[in-house]
Amino acid sequence: MSRPLQQLAHVALMVREYDEAIAWYTGMLGFRLLQDIDLGGGKRWVLVAPPGAEVACLLLARAINARQQSRIGDQTGGRVFLFLHTDDFWRDYRAMLARGVRFSQAPREEPYATVVVFEDLYGNRWDLLQPRDAAAPTAPRT
Repeated sequence: MSRPLQQLAHVALMVREYDEAIAWYTGMLGFRLLQDIDLGGGKRWVLVAPPGAEVACLLLARAINARQQSRIGDQTGGRVFLFLHTDDFWRDYRAMLARGVRFSQAPREEPYATVVVFEDLYGNRWDLLQPRDAAAPTAPRT
């Protein structure tokens, strides 16, 4: 009997406006714009992904009411929200620094990875990390 195949495909990220979010993620992080489909009524289906990503990507979801707007930039209560793996930490760190990405601390060596925390244009906290062993799971952050 074969096992079911499942993959995490999209993570919804609340944004103020589609175009500013597209510009930031493609310009500052070098993500690719995969889809931008007008759904009518001011709603769009917008997917962005890091270079080399095969499946998982961000669905940029424009906040449409006060409750959703209150979550922009703080979808996890101040914890690191997303984890961006890289095959060359220092290359990507320097490129992001040169483009003006805000880092909230200096890079550090952890038992599981070389890591640094950065913030996106809304203040969501991310980890940029190069895992020590690609086969080992990344340790959780607090």
